[in-house]
Amino acid sequence: MRPRMLSFEQLVRQNKQELMRDEDTIRKIELRLENKLQKYAEEKEEQAVRY
Repeated sequence: MRPRMLSFEQLVRQNKQELMRDEDTIRKIELRLENKLQKYAEEKEEQAVRY
């Protein structure tokens, strides 16, 4: 049997949900990168103070 075709509204809803999940994933990645960058900057600052 062929799968039933999705209506336009269903496709829009599905795409919107996927985009929202993608945005959440991107936000989490950005936060991790910001934390790593901050940690790296702090380590560099500590090294500069030592020398």
